[in-house]
This record gives sequence, structure tokens and C-alpha cells, in this order.
Amino acid sequence: MGFHTFDVDRAEQLEDPGRYEYLSVDELLALFDPEQSSVVADLGSGTGFYTDSVAEATGRVYALDVQAAMHEHYREKGMPENVVPVTAAVEALPFTDALDAVVSTMTFHEFASPAAMDAIADALVPGGRVAIGDWTRTGTGREGPPLSERYAADDAVAFCTDAGIDVTRAEDRRETFVLEGVLPE
Repeated sequence: MGFHTFDVDRAEQLEDPGRYEYLSVDELLALFDPEQSSVVADLGSGTGFYTDSVAEATGRVYALDVQAAMHEHYREKGMPENVVPVTAAVEALPFTDALDAVVSTMTFHEFASPAAMDAIADALVPGGRVAIGDWTRTGTGREGPPLSERYAADDAVAFCTDAGIDVTRAEDRRETFVLEGVLPE
């Protein structure tokens, strides 16, 4: 992945409901408009904080994390039956034309690269959706990773566009940015 991965020894911090201040479940779901039959990958799923809500709204969720220990934390917490843990880097997504959507909540800065975005585009079905919410480099840096490790919405737009993903919304906010996109039909 990119600059760093979240320290597994601090995994319990990923369950802090204060995270919703930066990206609510309703906002996340609105970015990709899931259906009960949707197949979705949560990139950098960690302990499943957002994955649980995605699982309630979709048919199957692949909880992708580069750290197998995060999957263990998730299992201990209680992993929904329609969630399948996958230990892999985003650059090595084990899917081709298989996903209706990918979501990334506060993890884009960990994998942002042309190789990762190409892998995402390859994994999506035509018309597949991309939903990203992450810390913006225009924020204060009081929460989240250092500003030097963050990207702005414009950076994410460039990565998506270069991978053939059409961006339908991108917005820098106070501490975060959100992006929604679609792989053309």
C-alpha cells in the first residue's frame, strides 16, 4: 500500500463512532447507491467499522485489507455472513469484471497509485461505482494521518481519470474529501 497502514495495535480506535463526523454511513451509501444484490469491495476495511453498514445494504462485501490481523479483529467483533475477508493489496485485487462497486473510507492515502487505480478499474463491471472518502491534504491535520501523506480531491480525480473512471462528484471539505465515480459502460 502507500505511505503507511494503520497500526493493528490501535485497531480499537477504528471503532470510534466519532469517525462518522467525517463520513456518515448515509453519505457513504449515497456515493455508490447500493442494491441488495450488489457485490462490493471495501478497500482497507480494517475492523469492519464501515463494512458492517455496507453489508446491510448489499448482497456481498469483500473486506479487503493488507493486514490479516485486521481480519482477526473483525472476526472477534462479529463479521456478518455476507462479508468475505480478503487479505491483499489494492494493487493486487483478485477480481476481474466482478464488482458492482468499490468503497474506500479513510484509506485512499494508503494505496493511491496508478497501479491501484488500474486494478480497481479492472475489478469493476461496466457501470461499476467508486466511492471514496478520505482525509484531505487541505485539512488541519489534527485528526488522521500527517498532511504530507494525504491527497486532495483533485488528486483523486486525476488518479481515477487516468484509470478510465469517470468522476461524477469530487469535493474537498473541512478535513476530508469525497469522490464518486463510475466505470463507463
